[in-house]
Amino acid sequence: MDRTFATRSVTGPLALWVPARLLLLLLVLKAYVLPGPDVTSDVWVIYQGWYEVLRTGTFPLDDVTWQYPPAAALAILAPAVLFFLDYAHAFFVLVLLADLAVLALLLKAGRRPGRTVRGAWLWTVGVPLLGPTVYARYDVMVTAVAVAALLAGARRPRLMGVLAGFGAMLKVWPVLLLIGAVRRRTWAAAALTVGLLAALFALAMPGAFAFLTFQRDRGTEVESLGALVFQVARHHGWEGQVLLNYGSVEFLGPYVDVVSTGALVLSGIAFGWLLLWRLTAARSLPRTPADAAFVAVLMFTTTSRVISPQYMVWLVGLAAVCLCFRGTGMRLPAALVLAASFVTTLEFPLWFSHVVAGDLLGVTLLFVRNGLLVLATLVAARELWRSTVSRRREPLAARHTGVERLAGRRAGNPDAEGGSLGGARRALSSRASREAG
Repeated sequence: MDRTFATRSVTGPLALWVPARLLLLLLVLKAYVLPGPDVTSDVWVIYQGWYEVLRTGTFPLDDVTWQYPPAAALAILAPAVLFFLDYAHAFFVLVLLADLAVLALLLKAGRRPGRTVRGAWLWTVGVPLLGPTVYARYDVMVTAVAVAALLAGARRPRLMGVLAGFGAMLKVWPVLLLIGAVRRRTWAAAALTVGLLAALFALAMPGAFAFLTFQRDRGTEVESLGALVFQVARHHGWEGQVLLNYGSVEFLGPYVDVVSTGALVLSGIAFGWLLLWRLTAARSLPRTPADAAFVAVLMFTTTSRVISPQYMVWLVGLAAVCLCFRGTGMRLPAALVLAASFVTTLEFPLWFSHVVAGDLLGVTLLFVRNGLLVLATLVAARELWRSTVSRRREPLAARHTGVERLAGRRAGNPDAEGGSLGGARRALSSRASREAG
């Protein structure tokens, strides 16, 4: 098979997407039931309960499990559009449509010159690896906004800013997409979007920012990196407990506040590294904004006090955008994220009882999953630094790509991934003459 066709054909991802999503729908509709907790209860009980409150014009002021920015209300209220279905079924349909929208965006991006559909393949495979949990949360909707923002960035920087700002008001983390943005228009559009939405919700609905207090009071969740300390310590005399707290299963007891503070310190160090990278980066490649966003979200997910299973869909989506670019160095981190997604489904929901109990199986699963995330973070950060900061001689293929892009701009297409071959050859010839002289 022709390699270009294989990396730009849309039929393969579509052919796999349909049965994989049908399986996910059968799982959330309980035609087949996996062992472990009922992952759809968040939709049937919690989301629908929030929906009943939000439709009255106020946020859930007395519900500490409401820990989301104000625009999250739009995702919770969205099933009302499908008024002919009950709430949960309408929610599942909307998540399916958001999933399909991401695939369509990745396929469209992958067929441009210099791109591939490997990102679409990654998304098609990665989402079902997370099991039914991925369709029982609104994170696929947020990821769809983030993917659209990154793919719009090169040609429409203001649109990227608007989408990143909107995504940040849905679930905070899309603000990290801006770390690799090189144009001020992107930042300005994001700030304006956040400001307008914040003002609108603050004026229209009471309690728009109560979520900040609820987030501040969270502890260390049993699946997080810091929780490994207590997963081991409770076998050596630690006297804490595992309890449902602020909507998640967390460790409570001696030294939990110390470990939680340590997680915040690690997140601060991650922010410092990203700031250093931003200040020292000497060049920006077409893939850099996507790579930087992937690294930033990896860092903050891995160091978080909470690593819920649905967080993995953020990483799968951003890794998919990275793989749309032929020259990306994020293939290994993306593969590690896929492996971590599969292990995540094993630890939740399949064997979550073992994680809560802290037995050998549960602790092993957490060490493997969190170890994969740490390794992916380190490898991705190293690659981002090498591709944008380190001084090294560009490979000949990279120079040809750059010259072709320059030729495309001179031909009147500022966003071209390539240009006329004759113009590229002339540019190479001119460069060689100058170097010889």
